Amino acid sequence: MTNNRRLLLCMPHMSGNEMKFIEEAMRGNWAVPMGPHVDAFERALEEFLGLEGTGKRVVALSAGTAALHLALVACGVGPGDEVICQSMTFAASCNPVRYVGATPVFVDSENVTWNIDPSLLDRAISERISLTNRKPKAIIIVHLYGMPAQVEEIRAVADKYAIPVIEDAAEAFGSNYGGQAAGTFGDFGVLSFNGNKMITTSGGGALIVPDEATRRRVIYYATQARDGYPYYHHTEVGYNYRLSNISACIGLGQMTVLNQHLEHHRRVHEIYGELFASEPRIMLSGNPTEKYDANFWLSTILLSRELSIKGREDAYVQPTENAVGGAAAVTRQASDVHSTCEPSVDVEALRLRLSRLNIETRPLWKPMHRQPVFAECPAYVSGTAETLFERGLCLPSGPDIAPDDQKFIVNSILDSIN
Repeated sequence: MTNNRRLLLCMPHMSGNEMKFIEEAMRGNWAVPMGPHVDAFERALEEFLGLEGTGKRVVALSAGTAALHLALVACGVGPGDEVICQSMTFAASCNPVRYVGATPVFVDSENVTWNIDPSLLDRAISERISLTNRKPKAIIIVHLYGMPAQVEEIRAVADKYAIPVIEDAAEAFGSNYGGQAAGTFGDFGVLSFNGNKMITTSGGGALIVPDEATRRRVIYYATQARDGYPYYHHTEVGYNYRLSNISACIGLGQMTVLNQHLEHHRRVHEIYGELFASEPRIMLSGNPTEKYDANFWLSTILLSRELSIKGREDAYVQPTENAVGGAAAVTRQASDVHSTCEPSVDVEALRLRLSRLNIETRPLWKPMHRQPVFAECPAYVSGTAETLFERGLCLPSGPDIAPDDQKFIVNSILDSIN
């Protein structure tokens, strides 16, 4: 039986207050970059993140990618430098390393949180120092799908080598580790407010910075690096990265229901756990210990190699067409799986079956060290990220997903397996 509406991974949610702030801005003629609602949004974020008394500040920007770029600029990363990056992530977590002319060095995941492996991180840094006579200029860690990384262990490695940490918390707004907000453990923290994230500003992000002086410096770069003269005078290259006032109005409206939204995602994860409890061949990822409090932006599962999917012989991967030209569908057999870095035939067969039932799912992130664009970059791998990508699937988790929808999703999955 096909669902009568498509169940999507994570759609935006509106609080009803967004228009109130937008109308307020329009009445005051604040339909411009920056403005009072940007200031108010930054203060709301600082309060939610518990930054009072820490000296840390928040700068609202046009995208999470812009925030990561400016974090690298603030760390002084440039041509010839190396930056340690988590391999299992979205490309936006490491693309800015190329923006500044540096080289990503990819490090594999550990299998508990699926984030960067601290022991492999230590080895990678040690070997890069031996090979290049220079230590990496920064470390970018990611809290994948809202699950905090092993921040204590990672921070210990970073402190050992005195390398700044940039936390990509784009998927982890509202997640906590040991009662502290994700994004606040590093020297810099990156947030995203894209349309599918915990809150949205339509498009936007923010950078958590260590102090007021750095905040002023980041704003300088984000506003075209204009020097303090009555005319336009520039001694450095700047960027047009500041969040618009209207986008900040949307963010302020979103903040009024953030806690309810977080509760929803955590409850969705809890229900998935109850519904999958009778099937040991499907593992739902969860908090490893009481220290972890993930937001479960997306609930994710791993399929055991012991199961198979009905109709798996029809599974294929359909590459997305790009600006250069279309790519033909690639038919794949079970024998192909271990010679490529692709989702397993079972994962792809399940994704296609669910799609025909109007259920959107998605494979886990393909590791960056297996992406053609980064093929020449150094990588320190254990095989964990490739295994996760091969066997994992993201499930619908957003605000429009109700318990009955979850029953339909899980029953559809269980009906699909042998």
